[in-house]
Amino acid sequence: MNILVTYDVNTETSAGRRRLRQVATVCKNYGQRVQLSVFECRVNEAQYEAFRAQLLKVIDQKVDSIRLYRLPASREQSVESFGVDNYTDFDEPLIV
Repeated sequence: MNILVTYDVNTETSAGRRRLRQVATVCKNYGQRVQLSVFECRVNEAQYEAFRAQLLKVIDQKVDSIRLYRLPASREQSVESFGVDNYTDFDEPLIV
């Protein structure tokens, strides 16, 4: 399944800045950054549950926010992108 992840971590404290880095690291393990606080991920159900659990361990739910969107179709059918698009399709050859 394709997941869109957005997050807003309160960085007013050093602990918040640490959480922000940790959230980004967890997201990088499951997908790729497409904007500063937005990741696109392709996971199966078990990976989704592990991913979600890791994110929930990191954030402070009183001041931080994470949104996980299950995209109803493939990225190509669900996403319209304009301007710079740094997305890499890992199903295509990476060396041309």
